[in-house]
Amino acid sequence: MDHWRSFRYKNLTLFVISVLFAVLLSRFEPFHAFLLNLGSLGYFGAFLAGILFVSTFTVATGVVILLVLAKQLSPIEIGLVAGFGAVVGDFTIFRFIKDNLLEEITPFYNRFGGNHITTVLHSKYFSWTLPVIGAIVIASPFPDEIGVSLMSIARMKTYQFLILSFILNAVGIFFVVSASTIIKP
Repeated sequence: MDHWRSFRYKNLTLFVISVLFAVLLSRFEPFHAFLLNLGSLGYFGAFLAGILFVSTFTVATGVVILLVLAKQLSPIEIGLVAGFGAVVGDFTIFRFIKDNLLEEITPFYNRFGGNHITTVLHSKYFSWTLPVIGAIVIASPFPDEIGVSLMSIARMKTYQFLILSFILNAVGIFFVVSASTIIKP
């Protein structure tokens, strides 16, 4: 156990393991059936769907659950409750990246010409765009990892991130659910 504590790339290793686990879990059919049954849980199902809505590996399942819930709940209710769930998912990603992952990736980044990219990213003309691009990605129905990463790299304060994440995700989920009720197959 002491080896793990002194291991330099803990977070990067955990990230790779979690990606592999997500890929394996996505191929497990009973897990899919369980996730789709979350739609019958009302507000709790909307909260869990919000958590699933932010990740690349679970966004499709999260959207399906939200669309199932759209038959029972109003888009505003789904947007608010699932928005809180999405904040939980985004905050997990935000803390993971902000805490230690950047420190672990920096040596690789510097080895492959990262100084030039850092200069561009922190210039006065470009630095304000990281949070803006991140906000656009979070508000869209696309997975939030890139948007959260951009906001984390921009050194956004945690309370600002939480407020912005809730507003953007709630609005994005509201629009997805509203579009599904307007455009019925």
